[in-house]
Amino acid sequence: MTAAGQGAGSPIAAVVARLQQRLDLLPPRLGSQRVFLSTYQRTTEAVGRAIDQGLFDDGDWVESWDVAFAELYLRALDAELAGGRVPRPWRLAFGAGPDQPPLRHVLLGINAHINFDLPQALLAVISVDDFAVSAVIERRRRDHERIDTVLASRVAAEDHELDASGATTLLDRLLTPLNRLGSRRFLREARQKVWHNTVELHHARVAGAEDYSVRLAELELLSAAKVADLLRPGQVLLRLAVAGFGVTLPPPIPSGR
Repeated sequence: MTAAGQGAGSPIAAVVARLQQRLDLLPPRLGSQRVFLSTYQRTTEAVGRAIDQGLFDDGDWVESWDVAFAELYLRALDAELAGGRVPRPWRLAFGAGPDQPPLRHVLLGINAHINFDLPQALLAVISVDDFAVSAVIERRRRDHERIDTVLASRVAAEDHELDASGATTLLDRLLTPLNRLGSRRFLREARQKVWHNTVELHHARVAGAEDYSVRLAELELLSAAKVADLLRPGQVLLRLAVAGFGVTLPPPIPSGR
């Protein structure tokens, strides 16, 4: 077992424990969030195993990134529990009614966490100086893309989890091969857009705190707007495979306009 990863006492093991604590204490009003929280906990464990297996160029960096990433989710969940300020994509995810299928709750959580949180988590562990060194930023980008390997490995397992819970319909089961292919496709597409949005936020960070706040607010609105599509009736995974899951920050509006 390497220093990074999910060994006892590791930062990722601590994240997994914190996620379990939230699962144990989740109030009935947020009971529908249990499916995303459980999925996220299992995915975090899978990232820890991938670090231990040497999947990444820089396992220590991936570990720091994964912890920063989880912190954004935990902060949003704790704010919701305490009645505090919750970013709009998360507020919509937490507010989705229990009548929504479990898959929709998972997708709402993925939307908030990948489309909105992930670019912020990347910036938290990629400094301005890092962006100035092509070899460093290329290594970060490669490790960012390698997360797709971990996510792809979880698609079938998570599909089985939903099926075992009785959350899937006969039509869902008949469409399982297409749904799994669609899930892998839209997760890869979303990750590419996340990198674009990270670079856009980096440029805003360099320009100053006000510019960064404006661009982050844009990303928050784009991520929140995605919710309507996720809740639209129909075979959502197949629709996302065609239309895409990610959001894209447009070029910034030039100052003075």
